[in-house]
Amino acid sequence: MQEIKLKIKKLLPEAKLPVYGSANAAGADLYALTDHDIRIGANETAVVHTGLAAEIPEGYVGLIFARSGLATRKGLAPANKVGVIDSDYRGEIRVALHNDSKYMQTVEPYERIAQLVVMPYVFARFEESEELSDTERGEGGFGSTGSK
Repeated sequence: MQEIKLKIKKLLPEAKLPVYGSANAAGADLYALTDHDIRIGANETAVVHTGLAAEIPEGYVGLIFARSGLATRKGLAPANKVGVIDSDYRGEIRVALHNDSKYMQTVEPYERIAQLVVMPYVFARFEESEELSDTERGEGGFGSTGSK
């Protein structure tokens, strides 16, 4: 496992730093920074503040994923499914939580709302081409490799 230092700035003193839930967790929990319950209606989205900003090192990306327990128990997950924090972004980390359930859901102050995974990425230089190499699969997609 590779380890890097990640600078986190508390935008408000009461903000809570991300915390890993176990020694081998890939994602660090992000906490809601609010002084009141946030109610999210069925099929609605609310932007939840964390009160944190990060300095993601160049060559890395911060990815915001759902917390499995929150998604399965309350139907709350990031609206964009995976949030992307680029290395040149210095603003507040906010999570747009979408309620996929049929019921009003509540986010409590300092509730764990998402998880942050920091990982390296590859920068692609896109090159237009008239031809692509042949493969056995070819243009088959959306279930073309079978269902079992």
